[in-house]
Amino acid sequence: MVTVFVLTSMAILGLTTILGTFTNCVIVSVNLVEKVKGKSLGSSDLILVTLGLSNITFQFVMVANDFLSLLRSDLYYSDEVYATFNALLFLPIYASFWFTVCLCVYYCLQIVIFTNPFLIRLKAEIPKLVPCFLVTTVLISVVISVPAIWSTHKEIPSEGAPLNQSLESNVPKLSFTYLLPTNIIGCSIPLILVGISNGLIIKSLGTNSKNIEKITSNTVSQRTEARGRAARTVGWLLVLYLLFYISEIMMFVDFFPPSSVGFCVCLMVIYIYSPAQSVILILGSPKLKKALQHFLQLLQHCNNKTIDNPKILSIKLYVHKAVNE
Repeated sequence: MVTVFVLTSMAILGLTTILGTFTNCVIVSVNLVEKVKGKSLGSSDLILVTLGLSNITFQFVMVANDFLSLLRSDLYYSDEVYATFNALLFLPIYASFWFTVCLCVYYCLQIVIFTNPFLIRLKAEIPKLVPCFLVTTVLISVVISVPAIWSTHKEIPSEGAPLNQSLESNVPKLSFTYLLPTNIIGCSIPLILVGISNGLIIKSLGTNSKNIEKITSNTVSQRTEARGRAARTVGWLLVLYLLFYISEIMMFVDFFPPSSVGFCVCLMVIYIYSPAQSVILILGSPKLKKALQHFLQLLQHCNNKTIDNPKILSIKLYVHKAVNE
């Protein structure tokens, strides 16, 4: 029998999937339309497109994973299916984390003023290096995700073990020797790099704020606004990344029992990660924000057009006079 928890989880997952797919499609489509029109994609636009594609992939894989685990748990927890879904889930997650690193490092290089010759040269060559970083990110994600297929195992229960322990042993689990290095490479290192980028950006904005306040030209104010917008984007990405990271760890180590409040909170954080990240990216980009506003206004206009009251073309009144006999 399907429980209230399962129905609620499926409903929330469905809503977040629709929202996440829509917002990430906005990111991808706006940039691809510009590419079709002959405009070259900037480094940040290229990163945003790959982030959007990885989030869409993660959203659909997560839907298939969770719906199968809730509705057909016997099939889902078979060795082959469980191992395959783990690999398919890890791939877009790790890729999204490293794409986030690319975006935050790019913003950091654009905002922070460096004096180190290597960093100065890196900043100048960043348009050529971004495609290489993105390809390397995909390769790293594939390398650390595919081994999940053969890293699952079932614990053999000892004789005389309780029934609950025996049932739990029948559920496949990922080996610790796989989880530890992949978690460090795919989650922990990207989190540290995003945190460092955020710290450098905040420090740079803080040290330059006094000099900027004395200058009132439009060019400098626009540049300051762009830097502040990038800093807010990186800051919110770091907060979202940290929440997802903590929730993911707690789910993997079974920190909360199923259907508990803590378990539900972690599950909701994982569900809203993709749409929340895409909303942060859209709000941090004037081009994407403007495109989204235009699309919503178009939908509102079409909606208002369909609910307009019908026009009354003509009204004929017939007056019947009573004849007194």
